[in-house]
Amino acid sequence: MSSIASTSAKMASIASISKLPCNSLKNSSQNSKSAPVVASCSVNRVKFPALSTANSAKVKRDFSVRLVSDDEWGPDSEPSSAGVAVLEEKPSEIDVLKKQLVDSFYGTNRGLSASSETRAEVVELITQLEAKNPTPAPTEALPLLNGKWILAYTTFAGLFPLLSRGATFPLVKLEEISQTIDAYNFTVQNSVLFSGPLATTSITTNAKFEVRSPKRVQIKFEGGVIGTPQLTDSIVLPENVEFLGQNIDLSPFKGLFASVQDTASSVAKTISRQPPLKFSISNKNAESWLLTTYLDDELRISRGDGGGIFVLIKEGSPLLTL
Repeated sequence: MSSIASTSAKMASIASISKLPCNSLKNSSQNSKSAPVVASCSVNRVKFPALSTANSAKVKRDFSVRLVSDDEWGPDSEPSSAGVAVLEEKPSEIDVLKKQLVDSFYGTNRGLSASSETRAEVVELITQLEAKNPTPAPTEALPLLNGKWILAYTTFAGLFPLLSRGATFPLVKLEEISQTIDAYNFTVQNSVLFSGPLATTSITTNAKFEVRSPKRVQIKFEGGVIGTPQLTDSIVLPENVEFLGQNIDLSPFKGLFASVQDTASSVAKTISRQPPLKFSISNKNAESWLLTTYLDDELRISRGDGGGIFVLIKEGSPLLTL
C-alpha cells in the first residue's frame, strides 16, 4: 500500500511540474443546484519502472499510467473528476517471445514443412526463451507439469512419417498429437488422434517416468492401445483433394457415399462394442530421456535423447488460438 501511495504522489508531482493545460468550467449562476467544477485535460502518459510480483517466477511486468481526458469518455458520458489514471499492463519480453515463436509455426505442419529459414528462426527464439526460463527446476514444479499438452512443433525426425500421413492419404487427417502428464503418479500418456470421412480413432502409448535431475526425466514405455474406431453418423466428403500434385474432383462420388452412409451407421454400433487393441513396445524403444529447458503455465520446451526439440502448449491456453 505504501508503494502505491508513493507512486500516486510521484504522478501528482510530475503532473504539476508538467503544467498540463486545463480549462475549468465555471458554475452557472442560473442553476439552482451547484454544478461541479470539471477540468478538461489533454492525454498525457507517465511511465513507471517495471513492477514484479512474488508469484511471477521472476517474470517482470511493465506498466504505464496515463491521464484520460474528457473527450475519451465520449459525448454521452459525464466525467466525474478532472482526470482518471488508467493502469495499462504491457506484455513482458517473455510474452512477446512466446507469441513470436507460435507465429513462426504457421504453415509448418508442426515442423514437417518448415523451411531451413523458418527452422533457424524457431531455434533462435527457443534459445532466447530457454535463457529466460522462469522455472529453473521443472521436475520440482509438479502443478505446472501436470495436465494435457498439445504438440505445436518438433524437429524430431521420428515423428515426420506420422506427420506426413496427410500427404500420403488425403482423406485421413492428423487432428492432434498430445502428451498428458500425471505428475503426482509419475505417468505419461502420448496420444495421436486421426480422423477420416468414415471414422475417428486414436493411438496411445503409456509410460512411467522417474526424475533424474531438476530438468531431466527418464521415461519407460509400458505399452500402447489402438482405440476402437468411432464411425461418424454423417459422412462429410470434401469437394476435392490434392494427391501427388493433382487436384481430384470428388463430386461424382457423392452419390456413392450417400448410399454408404446408411450402412456405416449400422456398422458403427457393432464396431463400437469391440475392445481396443493393445500392443507391446520392444525393449529397444522402451526407454528414453527428456530434458525440459523451458516451462511456464502455458508453454513447455523439451529436448529428447535423439536431439529432437518439442514445443508443447497447455490445453486451454490462448496460444493455441494464435
